[in-house]
Amino acid sequence: MKGIKGMEKEKFYLTTAIAYTSKTPHVGNTYEIVLSDAIARHNRYVGKDVYFLTGTDEHGQKIQQIAEEAGITPQEHVDKIAGEIRDIADMLNVSYDGFIRTTDAHHEKAVQKIFKKLYDQGDIYKSEYEGWYCTPCESFWTKTQLKDGCCPDCGRPVEVTKEEAYFFKMSKYQKQLEDYIEENPLFIQPESRKNEMLNNFIKPGLQDLCVSRTSFTWGVPVEFDPGHVIYVWIDALSNYITALGYSVDEKGELYEKYWPANVHIIGKDILRFHTIYWPIMLMALGEPLPKQVFGHPWMLFGEEKMSKSRGNVIYAHDLVRHFGVDAVRYYMLHEMPFAQDGTITYEVFLSRYNSDLANTLGNLVTRTVSMVNKYFDGVIQSGDVNGEFDDDLKNTAVSAISAIENKMSTFHVADSLDEIWKVVNRANKYIDETTPWILAKDEATMPRLGTVLYNLIETIRIIAALLSSYMPETAERIAKQIGAEDLSYESVKSFGTTKAGAKVGDAEVLFARIDIEKKLEELAAEMQANKEPEIEIAPYKDYIEFDEWEKVDIRVGKVIECEPVPKSKKLLRFTLEVGNEKRQILSGISQFHNPDELIGKNVVFIANLKPRKMMGLDSCGMILSAEHDGNLTVLTTLKDVQSGAEIV
Repeated sequence: MKGIKGMEKEKFYLTTAIAYTSKTPHVGNTYEIVLSDAIARHNRYVGKDVYFLTGTDEHGQKIQQIAEEAGITPQEHVDKIAGEIRDIADMLNVSYDGFIRTTDAHHEKAVQKIFKKLYDQGDIYKSEYEGWYCTPCESFWTKTQLKDGCCPDCGRPVEVTKEEAYFFKMSKYQKQLEDYIEENPLFIQPESRKNEMLNNFIKPGLQDLCVSRTSFTWGVPVEFDPGHVIYVWIDALSNYITALGYSVDEKGELYEKYWPANVHIIGKDILRFHTIYWPIMLMALGEPLPKQVFGHPWMLFGEEKMSKSRGNVIYAHDLVRHFGVDAVRYYMLHEMPFAQDGTITYEVFLSRYNSDLANTLGNLVTRTVSMVNKYFDGVIQSGDVNGEFDDDLKNTAVSAISAIENKMSTFHVADSLDEIWKVVNRANKYIDETTPWILAKDEATMPRLGTVLYNLIETIRIIAALLSSYMPETAERIAKQIGAEDLSYESVKSFGTTKAGAKVGDAEVLFARIDIEKKLEELAAEMQANKEPEIEIAPYKDYIEFDEWEKVDIRVGKVIECEPVPKSKKLLRFTLEVGNEKRQILSGISQFHNPDELIGKNVVFIANLKPRKMMGLDSCGMILSAEHDGNLTVLTTLKDVQSGAEIV
């Protein structure tokens, strides 16, 4: 493909992290794809040959569990969520070139070949893993890495896991990776993220990475060892090259054309995987590393992470329903800082909508088009009656593109939008300075009025062109109103592309002002309706002294017999193995448990209650159950322990 002046276009390949298909993403999860889209559109605009990849990560234990709980297959679950994720991207006008799913057949085959190559060359070996595992994050941790006994990434509980697994020799490539990062200071951005990876993870020493699992089946099978599935790191991370046709023995035309990636756009929480695991995988495969990994911050609700139980989850489709696609894109792109977490609240959203979009941008376009229609029957006049303020307006407009290019080259997207709004604000000021309504009162100043309006129309054309990477629908609507046909990159480098004699269209409201108080009431009612109901729990009992607690002897007993008590509607008779003794306990839970399902379980019971007669039988203790909404569930232990063990 040839570009400007017959030169071959510069290639630009960027990717998002592929979205995990556990559940429908909220607006904080969708920020990344809009950010990436603005970067992709900008690079296309300035003349580069862009390939923009996004997609979905669809394997793993968590997805298998969710599907089983829903009574459907994992494939049915991921098909549904992947469809929703793609629909959200389309709704937000995301211009992706490729959409990969890790359940795609070509991806799975390529992953198997990658795993086999790494195994054959000695980078992967079989051993046994024992450690702490976080299912939501699909991450293994050592005891020292835990934070207050929980996952250091998400704060959720972890469980001890022991299983046979394959491991990747990370330490073999540690020095090579460390040298690469030091020699390529822009590889990890922002700078603070690079320092975090080097000092907190790489330099202390890399441990070998678990790259297969045997405790679940929903994944890509290890071809030469079917009991194992390939774990998330090799499966998910390799999408960036398999989507281009890479499969070890065959690289594909797209791979040869676009790899290495110019940038991976990812959330800061998965930076470690993309700047340590992924580069080392590529080193082992003998392939070039991506040129840059950009770890963007999070979008929070106020100061909190979004949570359905808190009732503060905002979904992109709800925002679009209320405010339109480009208003949502504008907020996401403008309100997120470069290196710190951003925030979204309806109050701030509405404030920005009214001030930036309705008042500043919308009014500029509407009143300018209205004046051309009112004073010149919609015909754009020549711009040859120069006057004060003209040069400053023109210089502000034509200098914007270079400022935007500088900002976008380092992914300062919010700052690049500020450069556009400098032009918008300058145009509004120009109206106040030139007072068109006064010029229109005197026939002698009508030629000057024609020039003023020409300058405004041309400035608005440049604004529309610059906005096309961020708010594409708005750019098209503005162009239609002012009758602009050329929004090209070359056309914004100079002032004067608009042709005298052309006609503007009808003035239309781009963003109607919103009654903030009324809208907030509507949104609050909607969020309350979508909030998960609060769980009511029984009131706490009065405090007791510690020595009273110490009198209670709670033990673990293994159920060796369990059967209904004759003539009783509630009682089950348990025979528990407690160390070397056997103990009989009666419990009124027959309507909540089938006796057969309890045999072999380790149950928790109070051992030092005085025996009492129930239906003529001795009950020597009390089996503990949890109660909610009138339902009882017997307490059991997570792992198998010795019967008779004391609960402390």
